Amino acid sequence: MQAAEPGSPRPAAEPVSLLTIAREWGRIGCIGFGGPPAHIALLRALCVERRGWISASEFEDGIAATNMLPGPASTQLAIFCALRLRGARGALIGGACFIVPGLIVILALSAVFLAAHPPLWIKDAALGADAAVPVVALSAALGLAPASWRRSGTPRPARVRWGCYLVAGGVAAALTGPFLVLILVGCGLLELLVRTPPVRRGAVERPKALLPLLAGPAILPRPAILPRLGGAAKLAGAAVAAGGLLSVAWVAFKVGALSYGGGFVIVPLMQHDAVHTYHWMTSAQFLSAVALGQVTPGPVVQTVAVVGYAAGGVGDGLLASLVAFAPSFALVLGGGSRFDLLRGNARVQAFLTGAGPAAIGAIAGATIPLGLGLAHLWQLAVLGLVAVWLLALRRGVVTAIVGAAALGVLAALSPGLRSLPEARPEVAPAPGMGDDRGMTTFRALAGTRAA
Repeated sequence: MQAAEPGSPRPAAEPVSLLTIAREWGRIGCIGFGGPPAHIALLRALCVERRGWISASEFEDGIAATNMLPGPASTQLAIFCALRLRGARGALIGGACFIVPGLIVILALSAVFLAAHPPLWIKDAALGADAAVPVVALSAALGLAPASWRRSGTPRPARVRWGCYLVAGGVAAALTGPFLVLILVGCGLLELLVRTPPVRRGAVERPKALLPLLAGPAILPRPAILPRLGGAAKLAGAAVAAGGLLSVAWVAFKVGALSYGGGFVIVPLMQHDAVHTYHWMTSAQFLSAVALGQVTPGPVVQTVAVVGYAAGGVGDGLLASLVAFAPSFALVLGGGSRFDLLRGNARVQAFLTGAGPAAIGAIAGATIPLGLGLAHLWQLAVLGLVAVWLLALRRGVVTAIVGAAALGVLAALSPGLRSLPEARPEVAPAPGMGDDRGMTTFRALAGTRAA
């Protein structure tokens, strides 16, 4: 069967039923272990190679466009493919069926790993998996760097700016988690100003509906309503600061709407909110949350469901997932028909050329706060083994985390390892006490015990 041309609707004589979309997208959601590469391969095999529902060139346009948008790219690609087959209803059903299997699994695992008194082997498996997470973040950054380096171009000034953006993102992720988003946006806007010729600024056509950040004055509110918006913003800010459902929704929205370059970009900001701002979980529990996001089918953004569960149980976990994925549905439903134009838009490309390396630097910089969450000496040995597995041997992430969890169980069964010095049991820092992760790690390395 001949596939449709890019941008053309699928022939009405052979509509794909919503039941078929639900079944096939649900199947990918169940077997999609391995992250975005696995999701993309499964979607391509289904939509392009086996069924011929979408042409190869249109599928490539979808990949390129979703990689330019904030949020989980493979989830957005799944929504886009379903959109091309059955419009908005297909996109909603396909996207939901792709997301829900992983969500169910990760919430079930959250109930086990975040229990007040989990079985000892579960606790040690979590500690082992935690040790793998910093290396997984570093591996993700190294995997993204070559393509971003090529995008920057060959001129020496462009390469220098790329390095500066990379360092800025890394420093922001390691030291100033709450301001990471400002660094990402600032790097993108700076590169946009550099690459847009002065004579053309203001005359370049704005991309519509896809990246409001670049849309210019057309999206700004009228002056008459600014005071009311300011008052509403103050009330919303006070509600978010107080905690509860609004704070869960706010954290989840930032995860879904601001994660340029993949879910790991938002890990430092999410860690700061979950551990130090709202005290929903400890640093060790947050590491477990990131590990669960890696070993379950679906994107690492599912980690936000674990954070929501820690904040208020299953209901908050479902709310966090709904809010985190809502921007992806909105972006694809609102701009999916223009994805082919997005690839050629010079302003979008310039912005991403600056924001991209900053996002990669942020992913690499996240290894520092994640590493500081390790509290046991034997975890450092597991971290070293995972580094060899991922960085030297270039093996899979899922097997690395599962293997690290198994090593954690073995460590629990080994009297010699259990007798090694370790830090005191970690608790979420009380308000005003600041971040004691560095001291916790220092105590572990120094071999001292808290009284």
